Amino acid sequence: MADPRDIIVRPLISERSMLDIEQGKYTFVVHRRANKFQIRQAIEELFGVKVEKVNTMRMLGKMRRMGAFQGRRPNWKKAIVKLAPGQEIDVFEGMM
Repeated sequence: MADPRDIIVRPLISERSMLDIEQGKYTFVVHRRANKFQIRQAIEELFGVKVEKVNTMRMLGKMRRMGAFQGRRPNWKKAIVKLAPGQEIDVFEGMM
């Protein structure tokens, strides 16, 4: 997992994450084995910003049914990254 693109899977777009952007918090889906230090380095390298704080949480996959069969969606990890004051990521700005 040396490449930052392996650590940051994709941005997470939801109502809650769009409201958090005003406070300088950005939400990403990250690799399940990535730690806070690796996430911080990946965000700083990919987007050229200064990260102030990283919060992570493991999300359990939901149970789903397809007729008589029952399955489970995969577990995933979410990271909420707080940037230093005055910093922003331009990828999210066009979505608001």
